[in-house]
Parts: sequence; C-alpha cells; structure tokens
Amino acid sequence: MPVDDPMSAIESRPLFMAFAHAPAVVLAVSGGPDSVALLWLMARWRRARKTGPALHAVTVDHGLRKESAAEARAVARLAAALGVPHKTLRWTGDKPATGLPAAARKARYALLARAARSVGATYVLTAHTRDDQAETVLMRMARGSGLAGLAAMTDQTERDGIQIARPLLQVPKAVLIATLEKAKIAYAVDPTNADPHFTRPRLRALMPSLAAEGLDQHTLTRLAMRMARADAALELMADGAERFLALRNPGRAPDAIDAAAFMGLTEEIRVRLLLRMINEVGLEGPAELGKAESLSLAMELAMQRGGNGILLKQTLAGAVISLTRNRLTITPAPPRGTAARRRP
Repeated sequence: MPVDDPMSAIESRPLFMAFAHAPAVVLAVSGGPDSVALLWLMARWRRARKTGPALHAVTVDHGLRKESAAEARAVARLAAALGVPHKTLRWTGDKPATGLPAAARKARYALLARAARSVGATYVLTAHTRDDQAETVLMRMARGSGLAGLAAMTDQTERDGIQIARPLLQVPKAVLIATLEKAKIAYAVDPTNADPHFTRPRLRALMPSLAAEGLDQHTLTRLAMRMARADAALELMADGAERFLALRNPGRAPDAIDAAAFMGLTEEIRVRLLLRMINEVGLEGPAELGKAESLSLAMELAMQRGGNGILLKQTLAGAVISLTRNRLTITPAPPRGTAARRRP
C-alpha cells in the first residue's frame, strides 16, 4: 500500500480480526489523526461485520493544554456519529516538573485500564503507528538498550491486568491521514508533538535525514522485528540453561548454583540469568542491564584470578551475589540500615 493512499475496508479488515470474539474493547482516542483513524476504521469494520465486540471510545484529558477539553468534545461528537459510546477521563492532581511525558503515559494507561474493567473490555486498543515504532527504536538505541529494548513495541502487552493492543503498528501515519482526508474526518494536531523540549519530537525531526541515508521507517521497524525474534530465541536458551543448572544442583539449596557450570555459559545467557535471579529475590529491582553486564564481567575476572573462599561479593538491586570457586549464591540483601543498626 503506498504511504499516501487511503486504507480500504478490505485492507483494514485483517488489522482487527484478533478482536472479533472479544466481548468489548476500549479505543484510546486522543483526537489526533492516528487515534481518530483507529476509531473510524474500527467502527467501519464493526458495522460491516454486524457482530463482534462492543466498542467504547475513551479520551484521556491530561489537562496540560487549554485545547484538550475542546478536542475531547470533538472526539465525543465523532463517536456519537459513529454509534460508539464515548467517555472523557481526566488526569487530576499535581503534575511533575520533570519526566512529564512518562508520568502522563502512566496515568493514561491506568485510567484506560480502569475504563476497560468498568465495561468488561478485555483489550485497550491504542493507535501507535509504524512512525511511532521507528522513533521508539531510535530512542532505545540512544539509551543503549539491549535486544529486548530494541524490539521496541509489540502488538500486544499486558498492563494493569488488561491487554494493550496496537493494531496499527505496521501502518504508516501518512496512510491514516489520507484515509481521514478521503472520509472528510477532522482531527486535532497536538503542538507538543513538534516540541523540541521532548526527545521523541527531536528524533522525529531527524527522520527525513536518516531516511535519506537508508535508515527509514521500514528499516527501523524491520530491525525491531528481528531484535524481537532474536530476543525470543535467547529467552528459550536461557530457559534451557536454567534447567541445566538445576540438574547440576541436586540436593543443594535452590540459591546455590554450580559456579563452574554457570560461568561455562555464554555471556549473553549468563547476563539474562543474572537478571532473572536478581529480580526474583532482590528488593530494589529491576536490575539494570548494564550493571548486570558489569557483574558478569567481574565474576569472570574473579574466577580467572582464582583463590579460596569468597572470590566476589556484591550487592545489586537489593540482592547479594556471592561467588566462590564452586558455588554462586544470590539472596535477598538485608534492608538498608539494618547492618548499621547492628554495629555497636
């Protein structure tokens, strides 16, 4: 499908078939072109089927722009014209001075999950597009993410007990805009989407230059798909490594691991298992990938130096990692301040 062609009913049909047997779904509709297109496309799909999930549109008004209330009312009018019940939910309370996008996102998902539970919906559908996926890959690259991070967004994730689904994740934003323009459906433009004070708009502004060098949306989203595939394969290998270590540990406490067997694993699998074990018992998790990588390297160097007794002892994310020549143990760390209170 050319990126400037509208999406036909036949082309959009496969996007929503995964929800055909759901009792109800909540559509997150902000009023921007992506979410308005989601509402319009799914209402068209639902009318054509004459059966399927009950649709409920929800707009979260963060109260951060004076235009947001009017945009919510516009969504309500469109939803009514399409025969879809609509509700506006407001993010109340103090707003943080820093980290505002992350805080707003957390509040939005919490409100959407609450709305889904109130109508018996099993899914919340968001309108993330291929453009969003490409930008997310760039953001994760800039942060030095591992494979799981570079896989970016998935089609579905669980949050607050509700499945968050992204049926438009492989659809370019331009296709959605062309679809709305053909249908003569109005939409809002949020100026914060171009505000250079935020990371995502700054990366968005770079996209044309990156595309000219071959790093376009298609390439970035294909990279995310390949990273997701590799991450899934490595997780299976880590599962197998866990079973292997358990077989090497008969009769021992579950936190006592054969050190030689563990260090004989590949570095990637060691790091993944360290993260699993630390996050399982640690009191301050989740552990950071970079710190787990540094820990794995320190363990390798300690084993190479050799010696008797404890070769390495370190605390990470509320867990104590202790390594001897024969045994690796990972246990919960004492609560902070306990050791100090015990000193005479």
